[in-house]
Amino acid sequence: MSKRAFNFNAGPAALPLEVLERAQAEFVDYRNTGMSIMEMSHRGAVYEAVHNEAQERLLSLLGNPSGYKMLFIQGGASTQFAMIPMNFLGQGQTANYVMTGSWADKALKEAKLIGETHVAASSEESKYMSLPKLADIQLSDNAAYLHLTSNETIEGTQFKDFPDTGAVPLICDMSSDILSRPFDLSRFGMVYAGAQKNLGPSGVAVVIVREDLITDSPKHLPTMLRYNTYLKNNSLYNTPPSFGIYMINEVLKWIEEKGGLAGVQDMNRKKAALIYDAIDNSGGFYRGCVNPDSRSDMNITFRLETEELEKEFVKASEKEGFVGLKGHRSVGGLRASVYNAVPYESCKALVDFMEHFKNSR
Repeated sequence: MSKRAFNFNAGPAALPLEVLERAQAEFVDYRNTGMSIMEMSHRGAVYEAVHNEAQERLLSLLGNPSGYKMLFIQGGASTQFAMIPMNFLGQGQTANYVMTGSWADKALKEAKLIGETHVAASSEESKYMSLPKLADIQLSDNAAYLHLTSNETIEGTQFKDFPDTGAVPLICDMSSDILSRPFDLSRFGMVYAGAQKNLGPSGVAVVIVREDLITDSPKHLPTMLRYNTYLKNNSLYNTPPSFGIYMINEVLKWIEEKGGLAGVQDMNRKKAALIYDAIDNSGGFYRGCVNPDSRSDMNITFRLETEELEKEFVKASEKEGFVGLKGHRSVGGLRASVYNAVPYESCKALVDFMEHFKNSR
């Protein structure tokens, strides 16, 4: 096999090699059916078993909390930004948002198109290089829900804990850190995530939601924008992205093999610490962007002294087989995305490269 790239892409991102190899082995002929999983009917028993297994496996990794359903919805997390206020923001209510950066901003903008909104807390003053304190979150009157982005992929911040919102449902965009660590699902009304960072290929979003919140979606909404359409039809109202869901199931098996969420969290902390230590111990050559108490274990953002030097760093890294280290165009700088599937060895190789680059200047 040709040499694998050191893949630090922010999304679509690295998938576990073992999962890719299993999928490769089953790609043409899935379990002696004479067909690929992509070719078979989503109404057939073979595909439906995979579909149900993926749902059960994900809920099992989260401790099988009662009263929650898992939905597969196309359109990525960006469609969820609109579906959430459409389904949950009633007449006379206000949608509450915590502003932490680029993705929180996109979610808020969509809600503003639908109804009344309120910024319950914001870290804009720090240019989103820190996170608001949970104690500073102020809900409005008649709050329909509080929306939070657990990890900002572009800025590189991550909540280490979550607020207690009482009777107000807490809704969380976990696109870039879902299943990277254990969390208590019972504190949330809903969590959702685009698959293309920690769960599988792009093309499907996973929604884990309290069933009582979605049994009766507003009747005026188009069918495909109502959560109860997915609930009533087990996410099979229309043709689902069947290959993406098959891949999610395989990634979930891999997470189980790695010791579940506690196992992957342990490895993720080691990977992140390795790179942050290289940044912090570089004598100022590399500078972390985010306040240390808000740093993400998934997206590590850093800068060099000049943009020219950063361009040199990216160019030199690409020659050595590194991919995806350029920061997002909206903020510049450098970024290493170290999702679950990025091996420790890739992080070690990056740290060695960083050291070499520093010493050659």
